Amino acid sequence: QVQLVESGGGLVQAGGSLRLSCAASGRTFISYVMGWFRPAPGKERDFVAIISRTGGNTAYADSVKGRFTISRDSAKNWVYLQRNNLKPEDTAIYYCAAGSRAYATYTTRSDSLYDYWGQGTQVTVSS
Repeated sequence: QVQLVESGGGLVQAGGSLRLSCAASGRTFISYVMGWFRPAPGKERDFVAIISRTGGNTAYADSVKGRFTISRDSAKNWVYLQRNNLKPEDTAIYYCAAGSRAYATYTTRSDSLYDYWGQGTQVTVSS
């Protein structure tokens, strides 16, 4: 069992930066692929970013590539999403997720492949 708690959301101006954090409970954190999602029109949870168990592989949605960076600190059970050059369209609730399947499985970027979810943290980007 893994419990995820997101933090770091808030209000920021367009062009600004914000780092989201996700704290994971449990001693098997390293066993999970970690992802970030946010709602999109017609989709409850749309893929934003993913990081492999070791942190050696990452992938991003095209809309955030070059602006967002996902990282993890497995010693402390934390996953981060550094977001730069924020745009009003980045306004959303951001969810952290943990998945137990092989990293390659997640190339579909489907939210249904993840096993655990956090409650989300709200980010609002003003223009």
